[in-house]
Amino acid sequence: MEENKLIRQQVAEEQYQEHSTRRSLYLQLEKKIKLPIISFFTSFRYPVMLEDNDADILEGVLQKCDLSKGFALLLSSPGGDGLAAERIINICRSYSGTGEYQVIIPGKAKSAATMICLGASKLIMGKTSELGSIDPQMIYTEKDQVKRFSVYNIIKSYEELFSNAVKEKGNLQPYLQQLSNYDAREIAEFQAALSLSEDIAIKALKTGMLPGLSEEEIRDKIKDFLTPEKVKTHGRAIYAEDAQNDLNVEIKDLKEKLWAIVYELYVRLNNFVSTNNVAKCIESKNYSFGAKVGG
Repeated sequence: MEENKLIRQQVAEEQYQEHSTRRSLYLQLEKKIKLPIISFFTSFRYPVMLEDNDADILEGVLQKCDLSKGFALLLSSPGGDGLAAERIINICRSYSGTGEYQVIIPGKAKSAATMICLGASKLIMGKTSELGSIDPQMIYTEKDQVKRFSVYNIIKSYEELFSNAVKEKGNLQPYLQQLSNYDAREIAEFQAALSLSEDIAIKALKTGMLPGLSEEEIRDKIKDFLTPEKVKTHGRAIYAEDAQNDLNVEIKDLKEKLWAIVYELYVRLNNFVSTNNVAKCIESKNYSFGAKVGG
């Protein structure tokens, strides 16, 4: 009874019943994993991103949990701010009694969410689970259409155009016209952003699941995450069997009992952050924090 009162204090009235339903799944999953489970979901339906405020909420939940033996983060997010991901890695490691955390990916953990995965000691995935490239994206709206461009591809196209212009011995005008579409200051910012993503990922792995490798060796191992060269586009999935070649990945049988619990919890949480104008949810078995769209 006392525990239920604690839940009621932390969960808004309209969220309480749904969290109570999920709570039994947390208890079942913790028995299987033998670690506390913390969920971190941001919506794929609503226009929200992983951001710095999420780190504060996550820290608030972690403060209330016994993490002396570590914990597993159940993660689902299309991504967001790389600096927020770096901060979340630090928070997860700092609150874990072992200095490590695991990540369970029931569906998709893309972009900056993949960065959070790279800071873990182990990834638990099914064959349908997805990671993604961590190269930054430039997003803007033109005529009510959202357009996304890979910062890596913008830099690459600029550098190739500039190189061809330097080599040109004849008419430079076509190159100059195309180069006028680029702002050198923006290119410098894009290069810095790309370098930052790479730096966060490499440092996270070197102090986490790949401690024995040099930065150059790690860079070579995760090159498919750093650029869209192989995957061709930022949104394309990197599945468990591909990630397993370079990272510490445990692939679960989709029909085993543990994954059935994971998937049911995933479906319930994914529905929760896709309806009722709720866009984010960070919770444990006892505490739940939801963020409204635009809130």
